[in-house]
Amino acid sequence: MEPTSLVLSIVSIANMGILGILIVMFGRMYGKTRAQLPLGMIVVAGMLFLHNIIGALAYFSMEEIFSHEIFPYMLGVGIAELTGLLIFLKITLD
Repeated sequence: MEPTSLVLSIVSIANMGILGILIVMFGRMYGKTRAQLPLGMIVVAGMLFLHNIIGALAYFSMEEIFSHEIFPYMLGVGIAELTGLLIFLKITLD
């Protein structure tokens, strides 16, 4: 595996970990309040989780068809998503 593909996969897996934590937290919120907002957040986090699963699998299985010049940009997007999710997790914990 190419080092850049490995880094992209690690970022996607980190995103999935944070999204899993958020899904559990929103599930607990919904269980306590029965409010609609946590349900919506579960759906959004679930779709982002699915996006990262597909991305991580693509980085592992289809690295030979990706242009290697685009990897730094894809890494930037992944790191931006990771940063946003960390901020979102911090806000949710407060």
